[in-house]
Amino acid sequence: MRTDEPELEAPEHVARDVFGRGIRLILSYVRMHPKPFAIAVAGALLFAVGSVAVTIALGRVTDRVLRPAFTAEGVSTSTIWLGVAAVVGLACIRALGIGIRRYFSGVMGSSVAASLRDRVSDRYRDLSLSYHRGQPTGELLAHMEADVEASIEVIYPVPFSVGVILLVVFALISLVVTDPFLTLVGLVVIPTLGLMNRAFARRMQAPVRRAQERIGEVSAIAHESIDGALVVKTLGREHAEVNRLRAKAQELRDQRVLAGYVRATFEEGLEALPNLAVIVLLAIGSWRLSTGDVTLGTLVQVVTLFGLLSWPMRFVGWILAEIPRAVVGHGRITEVLEQPVTVDLPADPIPLPDGPLDVRAEALTYGFDGFRVLDEVAFHIEANESVAIVGATGVGKSTLAQLIVRLDDPDSGEILLGGVNVRHVEPSSLRRAASIVFQESFLFANTVAENIGLDSDATRKDIERAATIARADRFIRDLPNGFDTVLGERGHTLSGGERQRVALARALVRNPRVLILDDATSAVDPTIEAQILAGLRTNLQTTLIVVAYRLSTIRLADRVLYLGDGRIRATGSHDELMAEPGYAAMIRAYERRERRAATEQGADREAARR
Repeated sequence: MRTDEPELEAPEHVARDVFGRGIRLILSYVRMHPKPFAIAVAGALLFAVGSVAVTIALGRVTDRVLRPAFTAEGVSTSTIWLGVAAVVGLACIRALGIGIRRYFSGVMGSSVAASLRDRVSDRYRDLSLSYHRGQPTGELLAHMEADVEASIEVIYPVPFSVGVILLVVFALISLVVTDPFLTLVGLVVIPTLGLMNRAFARRMQAPVRRAQERIGEVSAIAHESIDGALVVKTLGREHAEVNRLRAKAQELRDQRVLAGYVRATFEEGLEALPNLAVIVLLAIGSWRLSTGDVTLGTLVQVVTLFGLLSWPMRFVGWILAEIPRAVVGHGRITEVLEQPVTVDLPADPIPLPDGPLDVRAEALTYGFDGFRVLDEVAFHIEANESVAIVGATGVGKSTLAQLIVRLDDPDSGEILLGGVNVRHVEPSSLRRAASIVFQESFLFANTVAENIGLDSDATRKDIERAATIARADRFIRDLPNGFDTVLGERGHTLSGGERQRVALARALVRNPRVLILDDATSAVDPTIEAQILAGLRTNLQTTLIVVAYRLSTIRLADRVLYLGDGRIRATGSHDELMAEPGYAAMIRAYERRERRAATEQGADREAARR
């Protein structure tokens, strides 16, 4: 993960002032990408100068062109064209400033959004499995999308706001030079707008935070319901899921409506105040015009200037209204970024030795949510040995498999591959040396060949060889386009057993020196499974670890590790472990389950034949 970016905003408990946190958040964004911001501000400066210059030009044209045009002397054609050229030219400069500011504001906002998404995705990658187990997918997506969008919306108009500030400064200077008396109106209006906007920002914070939280909940429910569509339809839960989503959507709507009430309460005042200032200016200016203290051109200049200021000042109010939402969205992102990373990158990576790798666990302890899953586990698997890890459900077999490939780190103890602690191995090197295949096989909506090769730089020959070892080549060639057939989302155009074999081929194409199968052939026919395991022993030089639930699989292993109550209870061949009462009872349960499954399959085939 990159470290050259500035620190992001602190969590909510560090600073209570919404406005102050919003300003610091904006400054952190500017430090991320200063170049487009500087160019956008330059465009805003050009806009401010052009705007004030246009009002001055209008005042001069009024006094020197328009008024004389209605007198007997009149004005020359050259003077008229000079006035037109001055106004149009300055208006073009103002328009150029708007174009530069808008374009580079967009560039900056998109760059900041990309940086935030990169940081969140990097942190997701670095966080432990325990974090991902406890977070709904919809919530993770909400952080990447809704929260990022909420946190950066405030940055797009910031260059314009800088331009507005400069416009106000130039306008006040112009007003003071033109007529100090009329300047007092501006000195009253501008601070009043600032105070109203700040109160607005404070009132908006609570409903905006609750709305952002509801977005994550709605996203999580929607993702869960769509992802589990088959279960929903099978169990007839359509109405229940709709009602569940409706309840959370109603809560989101209520918070959005509450925020709308707050916005409506303040925006009327924010809209009315600049217009009232223009009316007061017209009244005071007309009186001073009647006394001869100002000219008509001066009054036109002042009123035009305040007309230009009225919308930009409301725009500043809109920015301040966005600050609470930005602070809340960024706070939710910060909660992710502040999650502790337990799987740290090694400072000085140690290369794994060449050749076959043995696997050793020493005093391995692991737990989560206050429950100890593994307790002082120790074992040694020889290079090129085939070992089955067996135990009742929930004893930590899958956890142990994931720790071997360092998907998480143990609380204490260590795992060594080839004598090297996996904590000290560079992650990409570890991924090349050790592969794990899970029971749930995730395939991408891509071709079969690309699903197998997947970032391995494997040739077509390598891909076909891996598919052959995984006993997937036959059904793949029967697909409409063979290895070039595009699979549906998550590979659901294939059966469960076919998906598992494609996932196994994806691991095999990398020629791993340690291969872990976490019940990765559970949906495969036992006969084909035996062929696969035999092919692995024949065609690969690898240390094979199988989390096994089938008796046929267990018998194929050189050795069995019997795991119970978080500890290795016994180790040896299958026949040797049958003397262990707990192991024998578990194996008998496996046998009963397999006989029952075989009977049911036979009955189904007989029924189909009839």
